Amino acid sequence: MSADEILDIVDENDRVVGQSPRGEAYARGLRHRCSFILVRDAEDRIFVHRRTATKLVHPSLYDMFVGGVVGTGESYAEAALREAEEELGVSGLPQPTHLFTFLYADDDGRSWWSAVHEVRCDLPVRPQVEEVAWHAFLTEPELERRLGEWAWAPDGLEAYERLKAHRG
Repeated sequence: MSADEILDIVDENDRVVGQSPRGEAYARGLRHRCSFILVRDAEDRIFVHRRTATKLVHPSLYDMFVGGVVGTGESYAEAALREAEEELGVSGLPQPTHLFTFLYADDDGRSWWSAVHEVRCDLPVRPQVEEVAWHAFLTEPELERRLGEWAWAPDGLEAYERLKAHRG
């Protein structure tokens, strides 16, 4: 999505209270919606990537989720499938499974509702070069080892910690 695309602005209860261009929503810290998708391959490894330096949020940081903002009138589920296919460079993925939703808030007062999904991708990936600077499929132990070594997108890191707690 470009900085001009329109997002739904939501309140603390995830109810739509207005619309705003994406760039303005980011600049003013307006609460919006995002979909996060954990992607596993046929060997149950997790897709991990480093975001490009041109990303509006968390440039050049690592993430274990693909995903992005939910457009105006779009559901979390629709955004999850669209974002997964776009970022992975594939088509024909199954609908990602919704696991849970939480309100993310950072130390700068920005927040967004975050719907966490999971999907299996058995297709060869061709990640979108505008979004993904580097990628690999890592086993969970490999990913866990990297958590203290690499700089991670804080919202993805929080979603991952919540996912581990969710699975108990």
